Amino acid sequence: MDYTCICSHRQPPRSTAQRTSTALPVRFSLTRRLHDINAAQWNRLAGDHPLVRHEFLLALDDTGCATPQTGWAPHFLLMHRGNGLAGAMPLYLKFHSRGEYVFDHAWAQAFERQGLNYYPKLLGAIPFTPVPGPRLLAASHEDRVLLARKAIEISEQNGVSSLHILFPGEEDSKALEEAGFLFRRNVQFHWFNQGYGSLDDFLGGLNQQKRKKLKQDSKKVMQAGVQFRWLQGRDIDDQALDFFYRCYTQTYLEHGNAPYLTPEFFQQLRGAMPESMVLVLAEQEGKPVASALNLRSERTLYGRYWGSMRYIPGLHFETCYMQGIAYCIDSGLAVFEGGAQGEHKLSRGMLPVKTCSAHWISDRRYAEAIADFLARESPAVDAYIGELAEHSPFKKNPEAG
Repeated sequence: MDYTCICSHRQPPRSTAQRTSTALPVRFSLTRRLHDINAAQWNRLAGDHPLVRHEFLLALDDTGCATPQTGWAPHFLLMHRGNGLAGAMPLYLKFHSRGEYVFDHAWAQAFERQGLNYYPKLLGAIPFTPVPGPRLLAASHEDRVLLARKAIEISEQNGVSSLHILFPGEEDSKALEEAGFLFRRNVQFHWFNQGYGSLDDFLGGLNQQKRKKLKQDSKKVMQAGVQFRWLQGRDIDDQALDFFYRCYTQTYLEHGNAPYLTPEFFQQLRGAMPESMVLVLAEQEGKPVASALNLRSERTLYGRYWGSMRYIPGLHFETCYMQGIAYCIDSGLAVFEGGAQGEHKLSRGMLPVKTCSAHWISDRRYAEAIADFLARESPAVDAYIGELAEHSPFKKNPEAG
């Protein structure tokens, strides 16, 4: 997919300072090489979200994780004004639907039954990462709309079946809606820091049943002689990282799959953005038995990868969730995103949060059919979230009824 164009776009009236930059012609281009993109300019648009940063995406590319050979052909959409990068969008030409966490296999099968090609499709996402965040990297709503519309234009001109933007943030969703995308709803479970002074402070806010269960689970882990260490940044040495990767691989093998990410990916990530990495090590009799690798920003901890070399009751939940919550409280982080799916997270104090994906379908007949499906699916998701909210693990507030 090769595409370059230069165009101008009229903007609404702005201040004098803003008018100087937005009056310049807008130039769009696609590149397959992140090495050709100015990392500082990309990161200025991405903000502090670690999974959208240039270094994270580059590690996926350099180490062969997200490449044409694995079915992820990168095509980064760039929008320049003058010499400055005004907008960017990570795009991947996909030849399958693995590693996306938004399941569209039924759509692909429907295309196939009619003799149509669903693949390749174009994907705006962070590979192997169901974490909400920016997908249209730009400073203004107008520029985000421009990026979304240009991505549709590229899809049309290159004859791909569809364009999918996975887990966009709130600002992106508004721009995608204006650009004409269809929306699909889903749910994740996130923990929110209510100014807790300690883990006991957080546990004290849970209802008696949930608090008792969590304490019992933690007690089982402690009675098994398990202790935890948090390693951050440069403190994550080769030995710890190697053990983590053995755990990570074991998790995939237990489910009959090969891991998406390579040892070299995590090594490059540690070298490029160590301040974003937080490793939880579970040790028994001084030897590591399980681990969980999280990424962090200034206010959020993202639970990402986990594995264990030995079964110990309660170890999974303690390593992945309770230690993550404890770290957030200790570090003053506001949010812990526990990953995709999992009603079991509700009992750990994580609350249901609505997420979404945005979809553009080339074939009008299928676009209408999918729009009808989504119109029926969305109320069911809303009802599910409402039902989950009724089973909140927190104490009821009498004053709030």
